[in-house]
Amino acid sequence: MSSAVVGTFSASKQIGFKEKDEKNKKLVDDDVEANNNGDDEHNDDDDDDSKVKSDKELDLGPQFSLKEQLEKDKDDESLRRWKEQLLGSVDMSSVVGESKEPEVTILSLSILCPGRPDILLSIPFASKPKSSLFMLKEGSKYRLKFTFNVSNNIVSGLKYTNTVWKTGVRVDNTKLMLGTFSPQKEPYTYELEEETTPSGMFARGSYSARTKFVDDDGKVYLDVSYHFEIQKNWPSRS
Repeated sequence: MSSAVVGTFSASKQIGFKEKDEKNKKLVDDDVEANNNGDDEHNDDDDDDSKVKSDKELDLGPQFSLKEQLEKDKDDESLRRWKEQLLGSVDMSSVVGESKEPEVTILSLSILCPGRPDILLSIPFASKPKSSLFMLKEGSKYRLKFTFNVSNNIVSGLKYTNTVWKTGVRVDNTKLMLGTFSPQKEPYTYELEEETTPSGMFARGSYSARTKFVDDDGKVYLDVSYHFEIQKNWPSRS
C-alpha cells in the first residue's frame, strides 16, 4: 500500500469551473480577465511561477541525502522513532547513491467517468498541436486520477496545478497540495473527488489547459499544455 509521509489522499471540488470552496486546499481564482490573444493564455500561470521562485530565495540551509538523514542522530532514540514515524516504510531500493535531489516521475493521468471506459492519458501526451486530447459530455460526473513514482529522496510539498482557458478567458485555476512523499518502488496513486463538467450552450466547445506538478523548492516535474472539448453528447464508441 502506498504511504504518504505528510498529507492525505483526498481533495474535493464541486466543479472544475465553479465557485471556490474555502474548505478545500485548492484555490480557484475568481478574478477572471478576458484575453482574446491565445498566445498570451499562459501568462497568468507564469506570474504564479515567479511568485513561487521569489518565495524560494530564502536560504533553507544544507540539504541532506535520504541516507544521511536516516544516519544522522541515530543514537538518539526519540529522534529515531520520530523519523520512523515521519518517513514510514522507506524503500531503500528506490534510493540511488547519495543523491540529495528527489525525483518524481508522473506516469499517467486518467479521467474516470461512471459507466464509461477510463480515459488514460499516458505521459508524454500523444496529440497534435491544437487538436483535442479528449472529449467530455456536458453535465457529466468525472474524477481525476494520476500515478507517479518517487525516488532518491523525500519530495516535500508536491503540488498539482491546473489552469483552463476558453476562447482566451481563464475559467479555472486549481492549486492543490498533494503532500510530502518518501521514495518507494511501487507508484503512488492519487484520486481526486468527483466533479461535474459545466453544461449549457456557452459551456460547450474547445478548451485549452496547462497542468503542472511542482514541489516546495519550485522544481517542476511535469508541465504540459493540451486541448480538450466539452460537447452535448459523448463521442460514439469505436
